[in-house]
Amino acid sequence: MELFKIKHDIPFMRYARVTTIISLLMFIAAVAALATKGLHLGVEFTGGTVLEVRYTQAAEIQKIREYLAAHGHADASVQNFGTSRDVLVRLPVKLGVTSAQLSEQVFQQLRTADASVQLQRVEFVGPQVGQELYENGAMALLAVVFGIMAYLAVRFEWRFAVAAIIANMHDIVIILGFFAFFQWEFSLTVLAGTLAILGYSVNESVVVFDRIRENFRKMRKAAVPEIIDNAITRTMSRTFITHFMTELMVLSMLFFGGETLYYFALALTVGIVFGIYSSVLVASPIVLWLGVSREDFVKAEKKPEAEVLP
Repeated sequence: MELFKIKHDIPFMRYARVTTIISLLMFIAAVAALATKGLHLGVEFTGGTVLEVRYTQAAEIQKIREYLAAHGHADASVQNFGTSRDVLVRLPVKLGVTSAQLSEQVFQQLRTADASVQLQRVEFVGPQVGQELYENGAMALLAVVFGIMAYLAVRFEWRFAVAAIIANMHDIVIILGFFAFFQWEFSLTVLAGTLAILGYSVNESVVVFDRIRENFRKMRKAAVPEIIDNAITRTMSRTFITHFMTELMVLSMLFFGGETLYYFALALTVGIVFGIYSSVLVASPIVLWLGVSREDFVKAEKKPEAEVLP
């Protein structure tokens, strides 16, 4: 299915050096934000207090959030839990205040606003648990990276594996850079979204790489830059349809999913935008500069050996 068809190939590789420099500058800016500001980690990573309360009627999450913010808990995370009457409140660790004191203080404030509220449970997430989550998340990220490299090396060629991983790391670091620069909360749901972008971005790279491999067999007289330009141009309609439909779904979560899904959808939005960019203008130039050639995919025909007369 094609939404539109471009008659002449767009010379992407002619501007490969410029786009790579832009990507490198964005990558450096993201690393600088991570180094200077760091991630604003959620309660799951840093430790804190979790309260579950129940109301007699559907809870108004936004009003609860605003009420707690007005009483000194602007960093509290408030969301529905299970039903519309159950509310989960996450509070980060505060110096000089124990978990018991903090939970009692917040619950009393909630009771002042609505006397019908009931406390269901109180839990304390220690920093040790947070450290384990942080390390497990990093290990999951590394496992995904090595899995992708192995898959691409087997399916295509090692140059494509290297290019795809560099492009994917470019996307991940930029997502983290956005969260560090704007100090958006980095929670487990955001980590899940970041891992999802790894798979999503590599899928786009595989589509382009598959067309490049096909072109090496079809376009016998074309130069490598022309082959790559043709592959990108011929997949643009498919890329537009896929990313447009995916982004529509993500934007619906971003604008209508509430605070619970907001940062998850935000991570996906940033990842999708830069995933398109990196698959075309980061991965493909790297494949070109690593020296991919027709001989890597098309075996040279063996010339028949001359018969030796006795």
